[in-house]
Amino acid sequence: MKCLILAAGYATRLYPLTENMPKPLLEVKGKTILDWLVDDVDSSGKIEEYIVVSNHKFYGNFKSWAENKKQNIKVLDDGTTSNENRLGAVKDILFAIEKLSLDCDLLVMAGDNLLDFSLKTFVDYAEKKSASCVMRYFEPSRQKLLKCGVLTVDESGRVLEMTEKSPNPATNWCCPPFYFYRREDLPLVGRSIAEGCGADAPGSFIAYLCKKRAVYAMQMPAARHDIGNLESYLQIQKSYRGIVL
Repeated sequence: MKCLILAAGYATRLYPLTENMPKPLLEVKGKTILDWLVDDVDSSGKIEEYIVVSNHKFYGNFKSWAENKKQNIKVLDDGTTSNENRLGAVKDILFAIEKLSLDCDLLVMAGDNLLDFSLKTFVDYAEKKSASCVMRYFEPSRQKLLKCGVLTVDESGRVLEMTEKSPNPATNWCCPPFYFYRREDLPLVGRSIAEGCGADAPGSFIAYLCKKRAVYAMQMPAARHDIGNLESYLQIQKSYRGIVL
């Protein structure tokens, strides 16, 4: 199993904080966001390699970070230089798959979210299901639902439908940017783009995949924190307590 970290965004809503520093390398309680994520996943003992997809602007920042980590980390430059010419999350996933000829189970996650629980829980869930999987949490706010990927699931947790930023959310189940793809599903990433799948939001591929293969959604046991603007960054600096195993 390998872990693919999507870190090619420009985080313009956090300017000037992220003009010269990528959001995943901002510090929270003495560790970068990326350190929190990688160190947690690594404790599972199941990841053989980490792959960070960066844009060209911040490639050097991530390379320097990776050189000081004990884990086996490869940093890829997707060649983009601005928010206007970025590839989008799904195309960045495809870029990594094709660049490295990936043929393995793949844990995919955004590099700018923090969790209150260990991702080992999610990896164990996916392995038991023997299927591609996502996570879900109940979001009561309609305003937040309008900005999220929203899931419809059956009683077994199987995903029946996924919509990104729908004007009429079907449920209150939000899907954060953490995904587990079975190796046999990786060829469908390129096929989904060829067939018109959206490329910007990472959940767009799940919307396609759940119509082709079984995809399950684990209900999160604790909170996730999306650092989207300066206010949320300042708040998480005060309130974050780390990962509870």
